[in-house]
Amino acid sequence: MRKFAERLNSALENQLNEVSSNGETLAKRYRASIMLSKKAMAKLKNYIHSYSFENTEDEIHFFKKVKPQFYNRYIYFINVYNLIMQKPLGGDEILKEYINIELTDLKRFFDHNQSFYQYYRSGSTQMDEVYFTRGGFDVHVELDDFEDDEIYSTSHDYKLSKIIANEKYQDYLNLELVNINNNANHSQETALELPLTWTSNKTDMVELIYALVALGVFNNGNAEIKSVITFFQHILQVDLGAYYHKYTDITRRKKERTCFLDKLKVALLRRIDEKFALDEPIQQSMHFN
Repeated sequence: MRKFAERLNSALENQLNEVSSNGETLAKRYRASIMLSKKAMAKLKNYIHSYSFENTEDEIHFFKKVKPQFYNRYIYFINVYNLIMQKPLGGDEILKEYINIELTDLKRFFDHNQSFYQYYRSGSTQMDEVYFTRGGFDVHVELDDFEDDEIYSTSHDYKLSKIIANEKYQDYLNLELVNINNNANHSQETALELPLTWTSNKTDMVELIYALVALGVFNNGNAEIKSVITFFQHILQVDLGAYYHKYTDITRRKKERTCFLDKLKVALLRRIDEKFALDEPIQQSMHFN
């Protein structure tokens, strides 16, 4: 099951990366992403209907880790697509008000699910068998977050998917507010005199971003590579284009596969050594008469 899910997830990520760089409008790209995610979810569901979990741990892993990995994308893409399609006409203030309403709704969702949200954020496991195995819940109690298929649902797997998706959507909305404010600042000529610009090559940036995502430093390891790429492109004013092709080039290196990360380590160690050298007290020679 795990190998199948990994292959399916890798194939989906490749397809989503292609869509993100195909030159279509933002709305069309997100619509295509929704359809690709939906197809992957259907394949996953069909596979599980003919699969027998090896044990309770295997079942928990699927409903806590694997299924939400696919479903959270789907929910997130729908949220962003709806935002794009329903954006009100008008100036920046109207748009900011609309985004803040969305953020308020998200806060209400997190507040309403505070107990389980804290459980998820803390990395707890003591209730996993209750939350992520089938048959342990009342359908009528869980109507808000219940998929109508008891063979393919637990009490909290959809809720977890929704939490992860809403965290990413919250990040997206906050970035939109940053973009609006930055645009306003530029129009008022109040931008920084010396903005940071990326002066290394683009492949180096891709290597750094993939390393950060692989380590799970954003959103408790739930940040999508595309979201992080978008953030870095905006902050550092660089267009990474078909970034996945650059990542593919990195994976095909025969030697020094992480050459930029290796250079970072060497540079930091050199800086640390130089600081120690400067801080080291001058040893004066002692002379005895």
